[in-house]
Amino acid sequence: MRSSLKFTNKLNMLSEMEVESKFQILEYENLDGATEAETAFGLNAIKQSGIKLKQIRIILNDSAVKLEPNSLSYMKGNIEVKNKSGGLLGFGKKIITSKLTGETAFRPTYSGNGEIFLEPSFGHFALVELEDDEIIVSDNMFYGCEDGIDVNAAIQKNISSAFLGNEGLYQTRIEGSGIVALKVPVPESEIFKCILINDTLKVDGNFAILRTGNIEFSVEKSSKSIVGTMVSGEGLVNVYRGTGEVWLTPTKNVYKELKMGRSIQINKSQAEQDQDV
Repeated sequence: MRSSLKFTNKLNMLSEMEVESKFQILEYENLDGATEAETAFGLNAIKQSGIKLKQIRIILNDSAVKLEPNSLSYMKGNIEVKNKSGGLLGFGKKIITSKLTGETAFRPTYSGNGEIFLEPSFGHFALVELEDDEIIVSDNMFYGCEDGIDVNAAIQKNISSAFLGNEGLYQTRIEGSGIVALKVPVPESEIFKCILINDTLKVDGNFAILRTGNIEFSVEKSSKSIVGTMVSGEGLVNVYRGTGEVWLTPTKNVYKELKMGRSIQINKSQAEQDQDV
């Protein structure tokens, strides 16, 4: 078959990690598919802002991975797809975990040999390799992992801390050995890894998105006395103690505020148009 298309499309690889399967974060150089003025203006704004479309590629080598439902874009090769419920007990555990963490109850397993491409996104991704280890992450960060990884609910030991610190009573625990793909709220350059060695980290806000399993979490007053807390204006802080890692995203709330401000501006503009009519 002959075609006029040159097929010069190429993706840039931002990062790669491999254990049994190979995970890659790929990036599109440009998006040139606009067919109308409105779309063209939008794509130009995206280009000027330096925002690029990304996609995760997974290469299976007689291996298996678990993915979030509806994350598949396409796959090539001898790959079998299964949904593992783990029997009646496993089914009940998955349902409970899903209700507690907000994560998906059932994740399809892809096994065999071939390539898997996940849905493209303007969001940000990170790859983590666990070696008989565990991490606790914010809701909806999990995207995919190797089959040797278990994803479940982690209950906060201090119930009052969970609610006061806006972290929730349950979070997502990821444990085992292998590669994990995460969705992160900010670019890699805006994620700070804070290493604790029998130390204490205090955070004024809920922008700690990941911690290793041996880090204890609690919520405390920012001052020893109630009067001191009121005067400082800081109120309560999230406290992390122990030895391990905590990932911080100080700029996360900036984007949230900008998005909310944009939404208010659009709603106000629409209301003014309605009044004119």
